[in-house]
Amino acid sequence: MIYTDRNDASLKLISLLEKFKNSKCVILAVPRGGVPIGYNIARKFHFPMDLLLAKKIGHPLNKEVAIGAVSLENEIVDNYPYINIGYIENEILEIKESLKNRYEKFVGDRTPVDIKNKIVIIVDDGIATGNTLLAAIKMIRDKFPKKIVVAVPVAPTDSAKKISKEVDEFICPIITDNFIGVGGYYMNFSQVSDEEVVKLMNKINSPENITIKS
Repeated sequence: MIYTDRNDASLKLISLLEKFKNSKCVILAVPRGGVPIGYNIARKFHFPMDLLLAKKIGHPLNKEVAIGAVSLENEIVDNYPYINIGYIENEILEIKESLKNRYEKFVGDRTPVDIKNKIVIIVDDGIATGNTLLAAIKMIRDKFPKKIVVAVPVAPTDSAKKISKEVDEFICPIITDNFIGVGGYYMNFSQVSDEEVVKLMNKINSPENITIKS
């Protein structure tokens, strides 16, 4: 199966998320590619939507190797006793500042959505390794959500297995052993611009789009 575009992918996910339509849910979309998909889901079910911003801390000798991760509000660091603590502290400060600037660019001075006791549905346009997402999930757990659901259109089998173990539910129409990259499962995988992210975030969080569920 190949999706026409992100709108098509979101329709596939919406059909699998119907069971949550009357629940207290928050959509956390990974920018930028996950935002159009998250927007369509949030609009369909009148859920609030926020951005999931996280970045790995790279090993000082190989930036591709993650030794931890940072979100807007917290961080996790694996046990690497031979890495200088000053390096880690500096990376955390720099990444947090970068994420803060990015968040403000996309949503302005809006307060992040409260996820305590809510079902958090994490959305992206696909997963490759999923390593940064795994770290983000651990940080989300610290905010006491009722449940964490990951909903993505496509993922490789090994990544799907890893993430499934860390969340309450993993929803993915295409899980494949022959993964060819996220873009390989879309006919149109054009880049999502910063301007589109800002536009969609403004639209989805206007009062008329959100229904408060008791």
